[in-house]
Amino acid sequence: MTDDELIKNLGPLGPLAGTWEGDQGLDTAPSKNQGQKKTPFREHIVFEPFGPVVNGTQTLYALRYRTTAWPIGDTNPFHEEVGYWLWDAEAKQVLRCFIVPRGIAVNAGGSTESNAKSFTMTAEAGSDTYGVLSNRYLDTHAKTVRYELSITIHSNSSFSYSEDTQLQIQGQSEMFHHTDTNTLMRRTE
Repeated sequence: MTDDELIKNLGPLGPLAGTWEGDQGLDTAPSKNQGQKKTPFREHIVFEPFGPVVNGTQTLYALRYRTTAWPIGDTNPFHEEVGYWLWDAEAKQVLRCFIVPRGIAVNAGGSTESNAKSFTMTAEAGSDTYGVLSNRYLDTHAKTVRYELSITIHSNSSFSYSEDTQLQIQGQSEMFHHTDTNTLMRRTE
């Protein structure tokens, strides 16, 4: 199957196939002094279409992806992740499965239409379907209890996202909202 044929089967994920860059990112994360730290960042994402992936009667089409983010003006990345974005046309489900090298695995999902230009995926700690797993240290010190990602595709050449990772930080009664936002532009070769 050609990439063009795969992209047609990716539903709302189809427009994301390709290479993207953005330097308008803002990361709001916990700081060591129990406050928050805001970091402007640039980001590079590659989405490669593949499929179909067949699970019994379920057929998924997918984007394999890798993202790296650097603080503005720095050459050392502060965030990397790898994973898959999946489309289940029959169930009208969009999924994002990824691993962060801090010892966190997320399987987020949500319902949407095949032609949607915006959609949201969520995951909850303890869920049997769309859930979050953390290593023992993070589970005790900064447990991810909820993850939410909203995507808006503006055109064939730009998209933006807003991500909210809700953390229960040891010794703090209120949930910390670790947020990331960015607008990315398609890189043309």
